[in-house]
Amino acid sequence: MKNTILSIITLALVSVSCNQKNKETEADKPVATKTTSELYSCPMHPEVTGEKGAECSECGMELSEKVAQMPKEEKNDAVTTDVETENTVATTKTVAANSFTINEIVSSYLKLKNALVKDDSKAAANAGKGLYATFEKVNSNTISNVKLKNKYNDIAENAKKHVKHIGDNAGKIDHQREYFALLSKDVHDLIKTFGTDQKLYQDYCPMYNEGKYGYWISETKDVKNPYYGSEMLTCGRMVEAI
Repeated sequence: MKNTILSIITLALVSVSCNQKNKETEADKPVATKTTSELYSCPMHPEVTGEKGAECSECGMELSEKVAQMPKEEKNDAVTTDVETENTVATTKTVAANSFTINEIVSSYLKLKNALVKDDSKAAANAGKGLYATFEKVNSNTISNVKLKNKYNDIAENAKKHVKHIGDNAGKIDHQREYFALLSKDVHDLIKTFGTDQKLYQDYCPMYNEGKYGYWISETKDVKNPYYGSEMLTCGRMVEAI
């Protein structure tokens, strides 16, 4: 009887000890904490941030560049500078990896614009044909981002239709200027999306077509109106520097 009681007491002590050990083990386990949602930036516009995969408000590109998070205990001016430098380098590498450029398109467009400024319809037609050939030559397959590639192709298709009207209508300068206004919007969209090495300006003439489509791109600060030429050469104003 005494042995039986001792056995029961021993088993009870062992059970309590095991339960205590299990509780201690569970208490030692690390508790998973939910981290703050990570930010991602646009490769073309690093100032635009948001959730991964969201669209950039500037160009529609996916936000894919991870924005470095700064630990709270290390938050100081030196660390902020390092983080900004890393983001700049990462963005530069992304842009450099994409060999696509619209510089030749812009150059051909400016030749067309200058021909219209001089009221030279024949030169404008030749420049229009040259710009059409440039669009045909540009290889959009070098654009690594699918959304940007599709955006370029859509703009380029519209631009080629407008350029063809200009090239096929030598001697009809009013008709050429009408389609030049539509072309100017396309070129502006391309510049805003892909950038350019050249310093450019967007000008506006409130007199042309009731002020609806009187925009154009220029390489000079001085306003030289392609819609009226010598009739009202300086009519208009600069809207923005690009």
